[in-house]
Parts: sequence; C-alpha cells; structure tokens
Amino acid sequence: MKDRTNHKIIDCTIRDGGLVNNWDFSVEFVQYLYKCLNEAGVDYMEIGYKNSPKLLKGSESAGPWRFLDDDFVRDVIQNKLATKLSALVDIGRVDENDILPREKSPLDLIRVACYIHEIDKALELVQLFHDRGYETTLNIMALSNVKEGQLDEAFEMISDSVVDVVYIVDSYGSLMPNDIHCLVTKFRKHLQKKRIGAHMHNNLQLGFANTLEAANHGVELLDCSVYGMGRAAGNCPTELLLAQLKNVKYSVGPVLDMIENYMIPLREKEEWGYIIPYMITGMLDEHPRSAMAFRRSVDKDKVLQFYNMLTVPNVKG
Repeated sequence: MKDRTNHKIIDCTIRDGGLVNNWDFSVEFVQYLYKCLNEAGVDYMEIGYKNSPKLLKGSESAGPWRFLDDDFVRDVIQNKLATKLSALVDIGRVDENDILPREKSPLDLIRVACYIHEIDKALELVQLFHDRGYETTLNIMALSNVKEGQLDEAFEMISDSVVDVVYIVDSYGSLMPNDIHCLVTKFRKHLQKKRIGAHMHNNLQLGFANTLEAANHGVELLDCSVYGMGRAAGNCPTELLLAQLKNVKYSVGPVLDMIENYMIPLREKEEWGYIIPYMITGMLDEHPRSAMAFRRSVDKDKVLQFYNMLTVPNVKG
C-alpha cells in the first residue's frame, strides 16, 4: 500500500447496511456507531437516505434512516464531532423541498446516485444541493454494464458541472482489480478537475482489494461499512480499510469495539456477506435481486439449482 495521507473514508453502515434490515437500527446503535467512527478518525458517516417517503411505496415499514428528517438527525447526533454526516438520494425519489440549506441542516454531504442514462437529471440535483451549500458527489452505479460511448458522453456533462467528487461504483460486485485500474485511469483522464471516489461490493470477495486498488491509483474518497454490512454480499469492511491505510489519524480499535458490541449480535439475526448465490450474480455481472429472493425461499441453500436457473435455458426455480 502506498503511503498516502489524502484519503477520506465514508462509512456507509447505516445507509447501505439498512438495505439488509430495512433500516431497523436503534437510536442507540447509530449513536454508538457515530462515537466509534469519530474515535477511529473516519471522515464521514453516511447516516441514511434523504429520499422522500411520499415518493416510495412501502415507506411506512422502513426505519427512519430511510427517509432522514433533519430534526430527527439533530436529536440523534446532539454533539456533532469531527466526523461529518452524509446522506444519499436517488433520482426520482427525493423532493427538493425536503432539502434545507446546509446551515440549517446537520448534514454536510449529499450524494446523488444514478445510472448512466440519468446523468443529466443527477447533475441538476447536484447543482441544487451545491447551491444550498452542501458538498456533493455523483455516484454512477452499475459501471460494469456501461458502454464506452455512454461513459464518454457522461464525462462531457460531468466535467462542466459543479460536483465535487465522482464515484466509481461496482454495484454488482463483478469487477476485478485490473478493471478498477482501467476505470480510475479513464476517470482521471477525462475528469482532471474532479476528485474521484470508490464504492465496491463484495460478491467476489474483492471489495477490499478493489478499494485498495482504487486508493493506490489516487482515488480519494473510499466507501466502506463496519463488518462489511451492506446489501447482499456487502461492502469493503471499514475495519480492514482502517487497518491498511497508511494514515496516523486512523485507528481500528474503536471500530472493533463497535463490532464486538453491536455487529456480531446483529449478524446472528441478519444475513449479509459472502454467500454463494451472491457470488453467482457477481460472476455473471447481474444485480443481486434474484439471489436475494432465492435466499428468502425454502431452497435457499440449493446453490447449484440457483446457478442453473441463471445459466441454463428453461430451468426454473
């Protein structure tokens, strides 16, 4: 690992991990996580989504971290410390009227997630959040499925925008370290005035390796989650990243404290991580939704059956 001190860590345990348990985290859990992340020197805690419940079906069943309210966040994090707070929004799921000016909000960073065909709409949101005083990122999802021409067109729009950071997102956990190297090279060539971020999933057990590959080639913002908690196969583990990055401000001990007291008990109730159906969707470069559904079925451990369902014509579950 190169000796770099310019990296910044964004822990996504509550936001991405919430996809595992429908954002059913207690206030105590979130407060303790914030304390531990701050003690560990983590730069940002992504405390949830800033989407609007009126724009999503089934919103009444989700925990409050799915639809963040600024007053609620302020009540939870009453003593805001060095670790900044982040939230993510999806195209078509956020009401701009729910986003207060930054000086009236506990949030520091708002990240906009989009697919390649939504870049123009995403940049409109980025401009709005920028104008209201927030740090901003553009998270381009499912890059493993994006064609060369689409990416070139996107670069033209992004380079002229106000966005602070542009993210390489391995949504399906299907990319290899050499793919990450190529993408970082391309992003840095076409977006020379932008900072770059990386968000890696762990379907092929490469979330950590791919994050380090990105860091070694100059990517600044690095996403992770404690104990790897995230949708399906999960993400690059925060504790691994803290232990590996050569920066004296980071300390792994406080995150191990969080794991011991909260994550290990939670893992006994909720499922995430390296599980074969998620590996199969990763190797096939597919969204893990089919694997997630399969894991909810009575046949959840019939992994050959699942593989055949996805690869052999006319085989059904």
